Amino acid sequence: MRIRKISEVIGSKVYTDSGDYFGEIEEANLHENKVDGWRIKVGGSIVSLIGGARGVIIPHQFVKAISDIFIINKTALPSSESSIEEVPEDLI
Repeated sequence: MRIRKISEVIGSKVYTDSGDYFGEIEEANLHENKVDGWRIKVGGSIVSLIGGARGVIIPHQFVKAISDIFIINKTALPSSESSIEEVPEDLI
């Protein structure tokens, strides 16, 4: 396993585990020096599913793989509103 710096993954494409494009990594949220979540600039058809929001925060527990791309668990999609936190527009 290769350890990556957070700065290396900023801008990475994010896909669901079913192959749908989700967006791009904008920032990591840290808590006690550990990644707690990822702020993702939403793109593709996902924008219409989340009411036009331009960004969301996905808890790190929904990330399945990090390499050249991020793969997140499909349960992180808006059908489970409690798992996605909308990012205020002034932070995007």
